[in-house]
Amino acid sequence: QVQLVESGGGLVQPGGSLRLSCAASGFTFSNYHMSWYRQAPGKERELVARITNTGSSTNYADSVKGRFTISRDNAKNTVYLQMNSLKPEDTAVFYCYAKHRVSGYDYWGQGTQVTVSS
Repeated sequence: QVQLVESGGGLVQPGGSLRLSCAASGFTFSNYHMSWYRQAPGKERELVARITNTGSSTNYADSVKGRFTISRDNAKNTVYLQMNSLKPEDTAVFYCYAKHRVSGYDYWGQGTQVTVSS
């Protein structure tokens, strides 16, 4: 049974930090590129950050460059998103996404809420 379970969301003040985690199970994690997406109320889901299956390459949305860092631990089947200097406009549900490096088979997590507010 495939599972992507996000954790680490919550309420944080502007300028604060959070670290999201996504624990994967039920598939060969090291064969999947991993991404974080987010969806704010009334907006479309957007790509935040992506990391290749080996962790050798990453890319980010312009809105989070220099503030967010994606990383992964293939031994723990987990991908992370370190979020610093958070802004109210970062408020959204954050989703973990896995895509096979060859076949394109993909999976979504259930999401975790991040709220940035004073």
